[in-house]
Amino acid sequence: MPRLPRRAVLLSGLAIVGLVAPAFSHHGWSWTQSGFFQIEGTIADIYYGNPHPIIEVDVEGTIWTVELAPPGPTTAAGFTEETAAVGDEITAIGNRSQDENETRMKAVRIIVGGATYDVYPDRARDI
Repeated sequence: MPRLPRRAVLLSGLAIVGLVAPAFSHHGWSWTQSGFFQIEGTIADIYYGNPHPIIEVDVEGTIWTVELAPPGPTTAAGFTEETAAVGDEITAIGNRSQDENETRMKAVRIIVGGATYDVYPDRARDI
């Protein structure tokens, strides 16, 4: 098997890091404010997939993007693709974006149809 020149291997590694780094930069909580934030509204749209399920919530005419935990932990919390539908009332509690102009939050707890789903149970203990 031919050996790749050291420079080619290094450049390939840097290219991979360059492609993956932006995906990791949005993960975590560094983009959110400290302290809990709550919204109540109507589900306008739901995406259930990777990297995070997302619920678009209409709050008095303003659409908020609510990110949940990755699909595995969200499902483990009891919230699945069949749990909620467009038009359902929802309460989302979590941390909003540090950018005050961005209507986006990362939910720790959501409440739909009277059922509570702690998608980040370790953080939900502080609510």
